[in-house]
Amino acid sequence: MSAALVAVVLSLVLDHLAPAAQRLRQHDRVAALLRDALEGLGRQSGLSSPWGWVLVLALPLLVLAGLQWWLSLWLYGLPGFLLQLAVLFLCWGPRDLDLDVEALASAPDADARRQALVDLSEGCVDCVASGTPLVHTVFRQGLSRWFGVLFWFLLLGAFGALMYRLAQLAARERDAAPEGQREPLRQFALLLDWAPAQLMCLALALAAHFDAVLAAWRDWHAGRGQGWFVLDLGFLDAAARASVREELIEDALDEGLPPPSEVELAGDEASLVGTAAIPAGALRELRDAMSLVWRVLLVWLSVLALFVLAGYVG
Repeated sequence: MSAALVAVVLSLVLDHLAPAAQRLRQHDRVAALLRDALEGLGRQSGLSSPWGWVLVLALPLLVLAGLQWWLSLWLYGLPGFLLQLAVLFLCWGPRDLDLDVEALASAPDADARRQALVDLSEGCVDCVASGTPLVHTVFRQGLSRWFGVLFWFLLLGAFGALMYRLAQLAARERDAAPEGQREPLRQFALLLDWAPAQLMCLALALAAHFDAVLAAWRDWHAGRGQGWFVLDLGFLDAAARASVREELIEDALDEGLPPPSEVELAGDEASLVGTAAIPAGALRELRDAMSLVWRVLLVWLSVLALFVLAGYVG
């Protein structure tokens, strides 16, 4: 656990102090390779079953697992640690979420703003066109870029980090797979997202507005009427929205201003693309959302540090 904490901290430091190293993350190339592999499944009758895609993910994961085990036997496990650090860093991101949010906030015109939105949404033009709320986008990207990788790395080491990233990339390219494999791919990616998203909600409640987050989380599940285990991340959107709303209300009260109305709390990406400047309310939402994501990350790292200290004391 202590080695995992060191690897996480080093990866974060390297990500922010050496942004040029982010070019080593070739997620687009990996996605292209996965797309080719998924297309190949359709040409092989024996691999076009609903679970044929498992082979595409399993091969690199088995190679990594064998390499990780072999390197752990040498030099007190130092080569194995370096491998884990490298895999974690390469699976992170690929872009710096903080910089993408700031690029959107400071975009000088509509064209630059649209490109910043596409970058923030990791190339998802449909997400921009459909007007996905900024708050939801920031938290979903925090899950995809940071927390999903971190959760599975802490659970399964480099194997878990690579499994998560490959699953997310494969789900994004699922249209290339045989039709019967597309839904299982999507559900597997959502399954890997579910636990870290729940822990994000818990950390958000602890770091910000417990009652508001809990109420939003509970109301979303009650509205679905399908219990608490649902492969849908809408509960994260609801919790994020409630927390940002409370932040905006607190900011207004601190400045002696009336609380913002529901209309003022409803900035979205679609409205930003065609405007000459980002509305002040949407800009506050964007930056408050990024601030809350940082707070969630600090809660995660603090809990991890407590586990490490408890292990030493024990």
